[in-house]
Amino acid sequence: MNEVIQAMLTRRSIHGFKPDVQVPRELMDQIIQAGTYAANGRGRQSAIIVAITNQALRARLSELNRQIGGWKEGFDPFYGAPAYLLVLAEKECPTHVYDGSLVMGNLMLAAHALGLGSCWINRARETFEMVEGKEILASLGIQGDYEGIGYCALGYIEKEPGPAAPRKENFVYYAP
Repeated sequence: MNEVIQAMLTRRSIHGFKPDVQVPRELMDQIIQAGTYAANGRGRQSAIIVAITNQALRARLSELNRQIGGWKEGFDPFYGAPAYLLVLAEKECPTHVYDGSLVMGNLMLAAHALGLGSCWINRARETFEMVEGKEILASLGIQGDYEGIGYCALGYIEKEPGPAAPRKENFVYYAP
């Protein structure tokens, strides 16, 4: 089987990362590069990627995400991941959500192909609509009107995922 298709069929969302094992910069750069080559509407490249490895910023974003999700104090919605790749996209672009979603897909697939785990973490939109979220972006030098598409939690797998769920019936229809 083709190795790209094989990677697509075997990638799983990871819910347990080794929190103290950092992702090497060279691997992170390869994953990010794959994200920048995602298909996008009219070639506008409306998405941007923010690599987050700073422990204090990771903790701050995790706490905001936990609060938005309504989980109990102490829960980590990023599953201990030592790195996050935040995907944002320009709101003015009519395809920004699709563009950012394709970037997320490329990031997760590239991580898997390089032996790392990943998980799409939601609530980026809510985080960066908040004043605190906008302040975080400003502190990073990010200007413009962006929507948070998602976080790609990234790291080495601590807890192996189970097998893929069976594909549902009637997933595919062929038009005559």
